[in-house]
Amino acid sequence: MTIPLSYAEIESAAKVLEGVAHHTPILSSRLINKLVGAKVFFKCENFQKVGAFKFRGGFHAVSKLSDEQAQKGVCTHSSGNHAQAIALAAQTRGIPAYIVMPNNAPKVKRQAVLDYDAQVIDCEPTLIAREHSAQKVIQETGAHFIHPYNDRDVIAGQGTAARELILELGQREIELDAIIAPIGGGGLMSGTALSTSALSPNTLIWGAEPQGADDAYRSFKAGKLILQEQPNTICDGLLTSLGSLTWPIIQAHLEQIITVTDQEVLEALKLIMSRLKIIVEPSCATPLAALLKQGLPKNIKNIGVILSGGNVDLERLALLCSNNQ
Repeated sequence: MTIPLSYAEIESAAKVLEGVAHHTPILSSRLINKLVGAKVFFKCENFQKVGAFKFRGGFHAVSKLSDEQAQKGVCTHSSGNHAQAIALAAQTRGIPAYIVMPNNAPKVKRQAVLDYDAQVIDCEPTLIAREHSAQKVIQETGAHFIHPYNDRDVIAGQGTAARELILELGQREIELDAIIAPIGGGGLMSGTALSTSALSPNTLIWGAEPQGADDAYRSFKAGKLILQEQPNTICDGLLTSLGSLTWPIIQAHLEQIITVTDQEVLEALKLIMSRLKIIVEPSCATPLAALLKQGLPKNIKNIGVILSGGNVDLERLALLCSNNQ
């Protein structure tokens, strides 16, 4: 299988993002280590600009546009975090941003997009509606489309999070036995896989996915890309299907994909908030939920976890937690 992206592109993205993206912290918890049965190193992308790893890929993609491509602005569709990333990147470059968002997107994410001076276009919460609305915007404005995950510059930017994690731990003389990230469209997971394979080839690469949006798991088991039709999960950032660029990378590099229930996600979410003392969104709790669910081999001593973001509607989260007690 031909892999559509190389680690060299991630290194190039890291140079573009240097001094622009935050070098996010790595946190650990003794209790979580005990519960998992290994030392867990959390790469906290909830502290990234726009509150999520998406800034890395969004800024990198916008920065790569020529002046001619950028002059009429940029367009994307997203439930929130990628939307914020493109909006901020466009604002930084001084170009318009047109963001198609499903009408059920979290209010906190929608407001953040508006705060970055982007124009929000509402649509129904389906992939077809997103794509149709985005295409209409492009026809009307001539804006350049930046896909949320099926874009090589976006993937390259996302891969810098795992790159930072592995390099920083390497300076501490810590080698990861495994690394795990959540899977939605696969941009973060693809970038994580490429960085890990290049920098730490002995590290096992795992993915985590909610059972209500498990197209990656089903694709991985079937050996072919299977698109999801009606995803249903509290993990609003993981509702999208894999793309033609992300799927081959995931198929080639991952050892396993672990699925978790929404209830397991909520329990992991509470654990992260209570023990790491940070705010995270349900999507990024899937890796810890997977580690707590899956018994680990005895040779797994050090595990890296990408915490993808912290843009959560606190009122909605409180309601979810109260309904699942």
